[in-house]
Amino acid sequence: MAQTNTDITVVLSEELDLVEPCMATRSNIGRVIMQNISETLTELDVRGDAGLMPRLAESWEDLGNGTWQFKLRQGVTFSDGTTFDAADVKHSFDRVFSDQITCESKRYFADTALTFNIVDDNTIDIRAEPAQPILPLLMTLVTIVPSEAPVEVLREPIGTGPYVMSEWAAGQQIVLTRRDDYWGTQPAVTKATYVFRSEPAVRAAMVEAGEADIAPQITQEEATNPATDFTYPNSETVYLRIDQTIEPMGDLRVRQALNAAIDREAFIGTVLAEGTELAVAMVPPTTLGWNADLEPPAFDPEKAKELLAAAAADGINTGAPIEVIARTENFPHVTEVGEVIVQMLNDVGFKATLRMVEVAEHEQYYSKPYPEGRVAQLLMAQHDNSRGDPVFSMYFKYHSQGTQSGVNDPKVDELIEKATAATGDERAALWSELFAYVQKEIVADVLLFHMVGHSRVGERIDFKPTIATNSQLQLSEISFK
Repeated sequence: MAQTNTDITVVLSEELDLVEPCMATRSNIGRVIMQNISETLTELDVRGDAGLMPRLAESWEDLGNGTWQFKLRQGVTFSDGTTFDAADVKHSFDRVFSDQITCESKRYFADTALTFNIVDDNTIDIRAEPAQPILPLLMTLVTIVPSEAPVEVLREPIGTGPYVMSEWAAGQQIVLTRRDDYWGTQPAVTKATYVFRSEPAVRAAMVEAGEADIAPQITQEEATNPATDFTYPNSETVYLRIDQTIEPMGDLRVRQALNAAIDREAFIGTVLAEGTELAVAMVPPTTLGWNADLEPPAFDPEKAKELLAAAAADGINTGAPIEVIARTENFPHVTEVGEVIVQMLNDVGFKATLRMVEVAEHEQYYSKPYPEGRVAQLLMAQHDNSRGDPVFSMYFKYHSQGTQSGVNDPKVDELIEKATAATGDERAALWSELFAYVQKEIVADVLLFHMVGHSRVGERIDFKPTIATNSQLQLSEISFK
C-alpha cells in the first residue's frame, strides 16, 4: 500500500493568507507555490553544485550594455491550456512592477529598471539600467503567469508548474493535484494536501502517526528520531528591524544600547537549537563578501545603561514606549524569544512590550508605507537568503528607498549601488565593506541569529531537506521508498 499510495500530506506551521504567485518569495507562500504551481525562468541548484540552472529559460546570453537575451523553453503550456511564450514573461514582470498590486519579488530588484524587447515567441531581451551583472540569478525570483492574468491579487493561480491548486479551504487545507500535461518529467507525488497546525509537537506527532508525511518545521525537542528527523542550516537570519525615524531610535547610543542589552548566547541550546549561530550580517556566512572580521555585539547590560543615561542627559526620550512586534509561528519558540528579549530590554531601562501578530498584520509593519502615528517599533523578522549574493537582501533592507528599510544613510545607499553594479573581487569587497559599516558604524538593526532548521519526514518518503526548505518545498524532489 505504501508503495502504491502516491498522495502525501504536508503539515505546515503557518496558514497561507495569499496564493498570489508574485508573493512566492515570502516563505509561507513559497513553500506551496514556488516551482509547484508557478515556475521561474532560472533556478538555483541547492542540492548539488550545478549553480544556476535552466527552468522556463533554456539558455541566456549577456549581449552587453546591460542587456541579457533569454531563450525560452518551447512546448510549455500553462495549466489552463494556453501556450507559454515571451509575452507571458513580459506581462509577469509588468505585474511585479505595477503600482496596482503589491509583489514581494519587486523588492529584490533594488533601483534596477528593466525594459523588455520580445524578439520572437521564444526569445526575449531584458535590459537592466543600471547594468545588472547577475540578472539571470535574479530571474529565480519572479514566477511566470499567463499574459491574460489580471493585475490584481489572484485567488486561483495559473502556472506552468507540475501541479494545479484544486482546493483552497482558507484556514483548513490547500490541495495541489499533479498535471498530466506538464512539460517536464512527471513527479512521483500525485496529490499534496497541506494542512496547518501551530504546535510543533503536533506536527511531529502527525508524521510519526502516519497522518502526515512531511513536517518541514519542527523544534529540536521533537527532532529525536534519526530515521525521520533532519537538522540543517536553513539560510534564515532573525533580527530586530530598527526604524530610526521614531524617537528614540534615531540616536546611535540608543541603538548601541539595544544591542548591548541582549544576551544572544543565552538563547542557544535553550529556546533555540544547538547549532544556531550568532548573526553579524543579514545574510548567512556562505554569502559572497562575507566579512569574517565582524563579531556579534557583546552582552553588556551595564554599558547599555550608561549609553541610555548619556542619551537621556542630552535630551533623548529614552523612556519612550517601544513595541516589539513578532510574527506568530515565524520560527519555533518565537513567542518565548520575544518575551525574553523584552525582559532583557526592560532590565536595562527600556520601556518595551511584546505584540504577537499573524502574518498578514505583520506585513503591514514590515513593508513601507509604515503605519502613521506609530510608537517606536522593533520588528522581529526572519529573512531568507539562500542564493549566495547580498543583492537579494541589502537594497530592500538598508537602502533609503528600500521597502523594508529603517535606514536613511547616503554612504549605505552609495555602497549598495556600487556593489550591485560590480563584479568579481570588487563586488565581494564592496559587500564586505557594507556589512562592516552597517553593523559597526551606524548600528542599523539588532542582528540576532542564523537559524537551524529541523524537519520530520515520514519513513515511506524519500526526501532530504536543504537550505531552501524553509522557503520552498518542491514536490518534484519527493519520491517514495
